[in-house]
Amino acid sequence: MSDNEDNRLSARAARYMRVGTNVGAVAAKVAGQRLFGVEADRAKDAAALAAALGGLKGPIMKVAQLISTIPEALPAEYARELGQLQAHAPPMGPAFVKRRMVAELGSGWASRFQAFETTAAASASLGQVHRAVAFDGEALAAKLQYPDMQSAVEADLNQLKLVFALHARMNPGVDTKEIWKEIAARLREELDYGLEAHHTNLYSAIFAGDAAIRVPRVLPELSTKRLLVMSWLEGKPLLAYKEHPIEERNAIARAMFRAWWFPFSHFGVIHGDPHLGNYTVFAEDGRAAGINLLDYGCIRTFPTKFVQGVIDLYTGLSTGNRDLVVHAYETWGFRGLSGELIDAMNIWARFIYGPLLDDRERTIAEGTTPGEYGRREAFAVHKVLREKGPVTVPREFVFMDRAAIGLGGVFLHLDARQNWYRLFNETIEGFKLDVVEARQRAAFQASGVPLPQLAA
Repeated sequence: MSDNEDNRLSARAARYMRVGTNVGAVAAKVAGQRLFGVEADRAKDAAALAAALGGLKGPIMKVAQLISTIPEALPAEYARELGQLQAHAPPMGPAFVKRRMVAELGSGWASRFQAFETTAAASASLGQVHRAVAFDGEALAAKLQYPDMQSAVEADLNQLKLVFALHARMNPGVDTKEIWKEIAARLREELDYGLEAHHTNLYSAIFAGDAAIRVPRVLPELSTKRLLVMSWLEGKPLLAYKEHPIEERNAIARAMFRAWWFPFSHFGVIHGDPHLGNYTVFAEDGRAAGINLLDYGCIRTFPTKFVQGVIDLYTGLSTGNRDLVVHAYETWGFRGLSGELIDAMNIWARFIYGPLLDDRERTIAEGTTPGEYGRREAFAVHKVLREKGPVTVPREFVFMDRAAIGLGGVFLHLDARQNWYRLFNETIEGFKLDVVEARQRAAFQASGVPLPQLAA
């Protein structure tokens, strides 16, 4: 984002008003179609909605891509269009970056670094990253939030309400109220870089001594609620390894699997945004050796009973124990499930758990591509939910599902082959609810993260 009118609050407000008007126009069109019994052309309506949102970079793009991965949260045509939108905002120019740094660290901010590059090394939906150097020569990454992001996030969440209201007029299979609450809570958390610093410390403690997973070190004396300064972890994009030997791709996949499942099964937390840009690969002796975990803005903490429900569902599916499967859904917070709805949910559960139930070496999803991952299963679920629903999706499920889909997409990009069954069972071996509860409390206390108020 250059130092021009796009950085002014009035210009930002005008953009959001324009987008809100466009989204409202799509909603009005759909309402009119239903009122007069006109057959809707969902593909055209979806393209119109994507066009309305696509002119505005920033948080709403992140939200759009997120909800595109949740089965039946939006019609398939809408999910496909929104999933193609880019989440990155235009970068701030050097002059504006300097003013932002003054706002965060004071007029003498530059004297606190040996060097600081005012041109962004990378940009994302809420901020951008700059290279810097500490006085001891350590390479640093300075994550600087864009201006006025709190107002932007709130405006985007209001737009999301409109999008969900639009979907509610289409006889949906999913009640999206809890989904909106969950997305709103996580997106607001991402604005607090102080909280992200705590979560980074939490993951640093979890993976201390793990040779395959690296976590940046936070420099609290240079960080604020809107500026996060960390050690720079050198690495290459994950997709740069797509053509490397299978042994290297498998090593990356094993590290990714552990980076996600180990914190969840041992501490009740997940990295809720396994986007390709949130990982890089580090090498030793010219070969891929592990991953750098780079972003901790979207960390989801779960009640330990939810973790137990995930393992119960796995056990129920593997043993054919339908009562245990239903118990797992109820533990998660699903209510009033009929037999047909349970069968529909099992389609999705078997898709997510399928590789973990199959004791052999294989790809994560055979016969599909990253872009089509889960589409067939989502369509089957969609059909039943439209007829027998709606079902209210519990808040905790949203980012669990998002992370599983994102992780599977990464494994498909790598074309990795693993015995996922053995990896999973090694990770959950010896699981005990009381042990996880104690471990969760201790880890949060040690890292300075306030343990969220979790549902019983």
